[in-house]
Amino acid sequence: MQADMAPPPPQSWWDSIRPYLERAPLAALLLGISSGFPYAMIGATLTTRLSQDGFEKSSITAFSLAFLVYNFKPLWAWIVDTIRLPGAGVVGQRISWLILTAMLVMLAVGNLALVDPQQVGQSPVGHLMQRFGLGHEGEFAALFEMAVGAVLVGAAGATFDIVIDAYRIEILKPEQLGVGSGMSQYGWRIGSAGAGALALYLAARQGWEAAYLACALFALPAVIAGFWMGEPERHRAALSREGKPGLVAGIIGPFREFFSRHGAWLVLLFILLHKIGDTLANLTLRLLLNDLGFSNDEIAIYDVGIGFWAYLIGIFIGGILYARMGMKKSVLLSLILMAVSNFSFALLATAGHSNWGLAGAIGFENIASGIGGVVVVAYFSALCDLRFTAAHYALISSAASIVGRFLTGTTAGAMMDNMGNVNFYLFTVAAALPGIVLFWLMMRSGLVDQSVGTAGTQHEGEDAVRR
Repeated sequence: MQADMAPPPPQSWWDSIRPYLERAPLAALLLGISSGFPYAMIGATLTTRLSQDGFEKSSITAFSLAFLVYNFKPLWAWIVDTIRLPGAGVVGQRISWLILTAMLVMLAVGNLALVDPQQVGQSPVGHLMQRFGLGHEGEFAALFEMAVGAVLVGAAGATFDIVIDAYRIEILKPEQLGVGSGMSQYGWRIGSAGAGALALYLAARQGWEAAYLACALFALPAVIAGFWMGEPERHRAALSREGKPGLVAGIIGPFREFFSRHGAWLVLLFILLHKIGDTLANLTLRLLLNDLGFSNDEIAIYDVGIGFWAYLIGIFIGGILYARMGMKKSVLLSLILMAVSNFSFALLATAGHSNWGLAGAIGFENIASGIGGVVVVAYFSALCDLRFTAAHYALISSAASIVGRFLTGTTAGAMMDNMGNVNFYLFTVAAALPGIVLFWLMMRSGLVDQSVGTAGTQHEGEDAVRR
């Protein structure tokens, strides 16, 4: 079965831009906005809030553990595919879950808004903790209450992500996966950066409570997209043919279906390996910049400023490459570019303190990452079976990040000290090679085509494999 989902090369650049203006990709933009903002609420925004309230750095950095909730999504993703909510018969299975999870995120962010780092028991969760004898006075109790609030935001945001990812994949036709993934990435950046900026602006004028309550409204774009697009036709068609899975089948079915495919273990190996080198390089970048003597202002201008816009440009380029080259060739190219971008950091380490060198390395790395964020995500989306979209994408996305986070979080700093900056970044290039070689072998053997699920081959209401 051939499943390279690229249409024939467009005749003009306008033909490459026009798909971004179609309904489904625009809906993916709205979904991405809502997906991105919970990260800001428990990331940089919460860090700034606690810092301004005078908490120690060791206490503040511990809140990053709230992000680990996102890596455990597969444990409950099957619920979104299996459990039918009240009202699902009216608005549909996906839309009903979209509404529920948006409400949960808004409630969790609202609870975090009402937490007072200086006084215990001000939030709804704090009241419950005190009622059951869990609330005490002091800084630790205040931090614990806020930590519980942050974990609740993480859990609600992760569940929201499960529904959003499934809905995005199902509203996009196979040939729209590249553009749709790019628009989702755009939306994620807008949501995370926009919510973070709005929170800081309002906190300086109205306080943190008002800031968090206002940012909770970022959950609404996904709901708007849901009512605009309606229940996905491809999802309904898959269920009508195969039947709604029962509880046991809903838990076991996604694993059984995925690993029943030819070469599934090699596909999983690629998912686990493909981003280790890139993660190693990005995790240690600020350490490299500190060693090279870059000031905070220089880091803000080049790493944050240039990096942000370069990433957005990379997303746009990725959508065009996906449309012009097809899935397989664009994924292979993106893997090569991400490895080369690591080499640019080795060159920067050799050059030393050079603003031009930093601008070039940061710009190239973020463009490469933006391209990969589109085409690799499109491939991962295409791996899903429409009967288990939520569970499959949760499994794939978690596997793609958990190994890199674990390995780099435990070994990168020590490796950098032992190997030196230049050799370390050369090592990250070498670490990227297994993923490139494995994907090339998968292409040559036809395994990439064979691994694609119905999300990458099936049009609305019918089977239509793009050749």
